[in-house]
Amino acid sequence: MQEAIRAEASAQQALLRGDAAVSRERFAAAAALYRASWESAPPRSYGRLVGMVKAGVLSGHGGEEAAYVRGALGDACESPPGCYALAISALVQGDDEAARHAAAAMRTEDPAFNRTADAIDAIAREDADGYAAAVRGIVADFEARDRHLTGVPFADTAVMLERLARPRGLAVRPASALMPTLG
Repeated sequence: MQEAIRAEASAQQALLRGDAAVSRERFAAAAALYRASWESAPPRSYGRLVGMVKAGVLSGHGGEEAAYVRGALGDACESPPGCYALAISALVQGDDEAARHAAAAMRTEDPAFNRTADAIDAIAREDADGYAAAVRGIVADFEARDRHLTGVPFADTAVMLERLARPRGLAVRPASALMPTLG
């Protein structure tokens, strides 16, 4: 797991400095490391699946990771992190109904998690205004944090969502030092 986080940190740094090729390579490595970590972890270690599919999307694809998550979880999730992994995977695969269902099931008392659920649901419904409000809230939350999982001030959730929103014409490109310029 620590190797995956280090690979992800390196990928985030590369993307922030504009090195897309190195970033893609390192996010792909992080996805593989998260998968290996999931396969050797105790049951219900769903954060590893979230890390894997998020890194897959950030590497520029995510299809293989989404298929893996859907294979591991099916169409049911039993915890907010598991539902988060399923919701992202469903969006990658274009299964908007499953994405909305999983996003509803990922809601908790945590406002940050709920904003992510709002953004996923808005992407699946192609609700531009709802998505814009949610992703801007996510970026603001990341900007207010003193600590980031990888140690890199990087709004990874927002960047991933922007990558998923772009093909649908929903990307809003929030301006932030924690967001790379996405071409």
